[in-house]
Amino acid sequence: MAMPPRRALMTSAPSAGRPRGFPRHALQRSAAALVLAILVALPFAVLYRAAVSRSLGVSWRWDASLPLAVASEEEEEREDLDSEDLKLERVLKKASMGDNTVILTTLNAAWASPGSVIDLFIDSFHSGVRTNFLLKHLVIVAFDWKAYGQCVKIHPYCFALGTEGVDFSEEKRFLTTGYLEMMWRRLDFLRLVLEKGYNFIFSDADIMWFRNPFPHFYPDVDFQIACDHYVGNATDLRNIANGGFSYVKSNERSIEFYSFWYSSRLRYPGYHDQDVFNSIKHDPYIVGIGLTIKFLSTKYFGGFCEPSRDLNEVCTMHANCCIGLRSKIHDLSIMMEDWRSYFSLPPNLKRFRTSAWRAPQNCSLSSAHG
Repeated sequence: MAMPPRRALMTSAPSAGRPRGFPRHALQRSAAALVLAILVALPFAVLYRAAVSRSLGVSWRWDASLPLAVASEEEEEREDLDSEDLKLERVLKKASMGDNTVILTTLNAAWASPGSVIDLFIDSFHSGVRTNFLLKHLVIVAFDWKAYGQCVKIHPYCFALGTEGVDFSEEKRFLTTGYLEMMWRRLDFLRLVLEKGYNFIFSDADIMWFRNPFPHFYPDVDFQIACDHYVGNATDLRNIANGGFSYVKSNERSIEFYSFWYSSRLRYPGYHDQDVFNSIKHDPYIVGIGLTIKFLSTKYFGGFCEPSRDLNEVCTMHANCCIGLRSKIHDLSIMMEDWRSYFSLPPNLKRFRTSAWRAPQNCSLSSAHG
């Protein structure tokens, strides 16, 4: 039998018992009832919202704005960090040599006061042989605002290295808690300088510069460090290093090494960076990263622990093995007098003036490494 056309299927009578649909007048009544319900309920909903808002104050608004406030604080903090980072970048760039090398020293208020260590440090550059020009590559890193304020009066390149919750302005006696915190903060800062792509000579401010040290550095070495005691071989790990003077090249190996050195403070609680280095220098990890290390001879880079004996050869002298700021200032002042006396001699007499240090006097040649 032929199928009825589609239109016929759609309009054919429904099966028995199923209603054809709602009458038109029923739909009209339902729509009118719905509109009436909306008109009645709407004012009550508005009144309810107003009442809830009054009872809760504007807390719903605070919730909505809270993420914005937090984000704003985070942005400000980020901007502050970025600002300090940019300041560091600028001062390093201005002070750097052509190969991105800078000279760094650190300073707190105790060492920054007029007539204190920093004045002797700067004076040694002026009094040394071919050292005066090196001052334009020196960045003084101040641990506190008083030291920074004094720095900007005497030197063009200063950077304020703040540490939240720690006051580094007072004299920090050797191996006290404040001293240890300051030494580890310094080490972490040096790692940051390496990460920024800058090589550096780090020098404690109680080191007098008498000659340009660059001719006595080893070429193509990642890490070179001065010694309290030098055994006669630059690669011998039995050399007792002193962290107050080092020359470091910026590369992956040195950055990894400084990170390892800094993290090692947790393995050696109560020890400062120098003693920790003298322990970890034997660690196989350093060999594994390929770091090259050489120790600088005390013939050129001496100190009170082991003085440089020849005034015709000495590059730097360090007031190590000395505890106490007054003792350091006293003996460093005598050292500078000895150097000026030597420097004033005619060239033919200088050759015979090999050992003339009257210091140390107040400083003790003991096991201290301050």
